[in-house]
Amino acid sequence: MNLATADLGELLQLLPVQRAGVALLLAAIGLPVIGVVIVGLDIMPVRFAMMHVALLGIAVGLLTGLDPMLCALVACALAGAGVAPLARTPDGLSGAMGLLMSLAIAAALLLLAVSGVNASGAFALLWGSILSVGSADLVVLGVLAVVVPGLFWWRRREIGLLLYDRELAQCSGVPVRALTAALLVLVAIAVAGAIKLTGALLVDALTLLPALAARRLGGSLKSITLWAVGIGVAVNLTGFLLALWLDWPPGPVLVLTAGALVLAVHFIPERRISSWRAPASVSLPSSH
Repeated sequence: MNLATADLGELLQLLPVQRAGVALLLAAIGLPVIGVVIVGLDIMPVRFAMMHVALLGIAVGLLTGLDPMLCALVACALAGAGVAPLARTPDGLSGAMGLLMSLAIAAALLLLAVSGVNASGAFALLWGSILSVGSADLVVLGVLAVVVPGLFWWRRREIGLLLYDRELAQCSGVPVRALTAALLVLVAIAVAGAIKLTGALLVDALTLLPALAARRLGGSLKSITLWAVGIGVAVNLTGFLLALWLDWPPGPVLVLTAGALVLAVHFIPERRISSWRAPASVSLPSSH
């Protein structure tokens, strides 16, 4: 056994490292499924907006003395539910996300400035702090690991129709508005839950990148979802072990590992994705 292997073995015996590994494993079960939703509904702006909303929630937590991550989760959940009724035109969701992102970051910066709260704790989460994962973080990720795949399985027909064609889903009796709102809330909570692991700036490593790789490998919504989870597990564990072995920051290593895999599968001919990806318009039907 060489020195590097011995050092890695010693690191893996530390409780913070074990918690981080469990957190990444739980994240790999639920968050890549969220990535499938993001890609399928073409709602890329959502994750950027929720990063800013999470920062606002963290600022509120620092000011009030409450758990900053809990405040971030609540803020993102409320924001996800709040923007759903605003997305009633083809560009409605993008416009709503742009407005939300601007207002959230402005409010967060103003709150931190006028309150005199030390902002270093809030902005540290932009880069993540995976080795500081606590029991509460594991509970959140564990709930996501159960709820997200569970919802996908329970409502797989409705979600499949929604990702394929919104109008067809509506004509087939799918509660499009309610289901879209639920998915937006899950996306928002998932982004907030992943921030502690990779940081707000690198959250795509846990959500979007596995889904982008999976859509090259799967030919249906079910297979793409399974590929996304499998890729998430492989990337998270490989990237984390590599970061420990090289003594590098885990967040960037996870992103680079996931990115390398996406680039590798890019050379595989893309399968038909019309069976799971929605049109570019993600508008909610107007109420009559």
